[in-house]
Amino acid sequence: MKYYTPLIILVWMTLLALCIVVKENERLSKDKKFFLYCSYIIAAIAALSEWLGVQLSGNMDISPWVLRTVKLFDYVLTPLVGGVIAFQFETKTLFKKIIFSIIAANTLYQIIAFFTGWMVSIDAYNHYYHGPGYFIYTVFYMVIMVFTILEFAVYGKNFRKQNHLSLIVSMAIFVTGLLMQEILGKEVRMAYISLVTCFGLLYIHNTEFTQLESDDQIREQMIRISVDPLTGISNRYAYTTELQELSSLESLPEDLVVFSIDINGLKTTNDLLGHHAGDELIKGAADCINSVFSQYGKCFRIGGDEFVVFANVSDEDTINNLKVSLEQETEKWRGEEVHLLSLSVGKARVIEHPEVMLEKLVNMADREMYKAKAEYYKEVGIDRRKS
Repeated sequence: MKYYTPLIILVWMTLLALCIVVKENERLSKDKKFFLYCSYIIAAIAALSEWLGVQLSGNMDISPWVLRTVKLFDYVLTPLVGGVIAFQFETKTLFKKIIFSIIAANTLYQIIAFFTGWMVSIDAYNHYYHGPGYFIYTVFYMVIMVFTILEFAVYGKNFRKQNHLSLIVSMAIFVTGLLMQEILGKEVRMAYISLVTCFGLLYIHNTEFTQLESDDQIREQMIRISVDPLTGISNRYAYTTELQELSSLESLPEDLVVFSIDINGLKTTNDLLGHHAGDELIKGAADCINSVFSQYGKCFRIGGDEFVVFANVSDEDTINNLKVSLEQETEKWRGEEVHLLSLSVGKARVIEHPEVMLEKLVNMADREMYKAKAEYYKEVGIDRRKS
C-alpha cells in the first residue's frame, strides 16, 4: 500500500485544481460554483476518511472507536460522492429523488451500525474488517451507482451524438475504479483516483456543452437579426454585412452579378387593398426571387419593396435565363388578395466593370432597374408618382 498515500495526495491536488478552475470560470453562476465546490470538498473528505482508515488500521495507539468513527465518515460520504455526480446534471428526474432517499437511508443505517458493529468489526490488534451488515451498504452503494448511470443516460440525451462517447467513457472510468476496488480487495485502492478523473472529465464535458449551447444561441440570434421576418430572406443588416465582406476583398469575383429588383405598383396595392395585401405582394416577390436566384447567390430585402441579389453567374445567357425564369415565376404567382405581381430588374456585372467598386456596381444595377420600372409604367399607362 505504499502507493496509496501519494495517490490520495494527487486526488486532493486534483480536487484543488478543479476548485480553482471552477473559480476562474466566469460562465458559471454562483450557485453552480457553490455546488461544485461542495462536491469536491465532500470528495476530498471522503478520500481522507478512507485513507485514514487504511493508515489507522492495526495502530494500537488509537482507540477502536476512533477507527470506527473514521470508517463511519468513509461509509457515509463515499456513496454521497457517487450521488453527487448525478446531482451535477441539470436534469429533473425521479432518479435524483431515489438517489437522495437511498443516501439518507444509508446515512441512518451507518449511524445505527456505528453502535452495533454491523458494518465494522475490529480485532484485538485494532485491524478493521467488514462486519456482518456490510452487504447492506454494498446494496445501497450499487443502487446509487445504477441510478447515477441512468441519470447519465438522461443527461446524455441533451447532447449531440458526437458528445455521447466521451460521456460514456467518463462514467466507465468511475465505475471501473469502484469495481476494481470492490472486487480486487483492500490492496487495490482505485476508487478516488477514478472519481476525480470522472469529475474532471464531466467538468470539461459540461463546459464544452455550455459553449456549444452558447454558440447555438449566438447563431440563432445572428439568424434572427439577419433574416427579414416578413419574407424569410436575408435583411438589410445581412446585406450590409455581405457588402462589407465583398468590399474587403482585394478584387471582386469576375462572375459576380448584382441584381437590383423592385416591385411594380406596391403603393397602388397598399392604397386600394391595404397594407396586408401589400405585405402579401412583398412576400410573393421574395418567394419568386429566392426560388430563382438562391442556388446562384444570396438574396436580400433591403427596403420596403427593394431587393438585391449577389449572384455568381459566368455567362450572359444564364443571366438572361434567370430574368426569364423570374418573369415566369411572377406570372404564375397568385396571392389570396393580390393576383398580379410585376417586378422591375436591373443588373450590373463585375466582368463588364472590373475597376468599379461594389457600391458603385449596386448603383449601376439600381439605375438599370429604374429604367425598367419607367418603361413598365409607360407601357401600362400609369402615373408612377401615384403608384
